[in-house]
Amino acid sequence: MSEPFSVPVTVRGYETDVQGHLNQSVYLNYAEHARWSLLDAAGITQAALIGSGVGPVALETTIRYLRELLAGDEVDVTCGFEWGEGKTFRIRQTIRKKDGTVAAEITAVGGLMDLKARRLVANAGEVLKGLATDPSLL
Repeated sequence: MSEPFSVPVTVRGYETDVQGHLNQSVYLNYAEHARWSLLDAAGITQAALIGSGVGPVALETTIRYLRELLAGDEVDVTCGFEWGEGKTFRIRQTIRKKDGTVAAEITAVGGLMDLKARRLVANAGEVLKGLATDPSLL
C-alpha cells in the first residue's frame, strides 16, 4: 500500500489559542488545504470545477483531537478519498507530527453539487476523475 497524499504545514503562532495550542478551527483549515492540494496535484483547479458546472460541498466533518499542537510544530496533513456508488464520498485525513505522533484524525462526508440545479451529482468520483490530468491520485 502506498503512502497517502500529504502536505507539510508548520503551526504558526497566530493560529494558537490562549492555552498556546492550535485553535480547534485551524484543524479544518489544514484539512481543507490538504484537500485542495490533492485536487491541484491531480490537475483539478477551482476554475476547472466551476467551468464544468460543479463544486465540492462539505456535508459532515468529524475531528478527533489526540495530541496538542504548538507554535512551530511541523506536521504532515494526509488526504485520501473513498469513493462509493452514490452521491457522497468520504475523505479521511490525519494530522501527524514529524515524530509520527498522530495529533488529529479528520473524517468528512462530501459531495459535488451541480451549480445550476443546486443538487448533488451522481457518481462524484467519476466526475472528478474525468476532470483530472492524474486521476490515480484520487
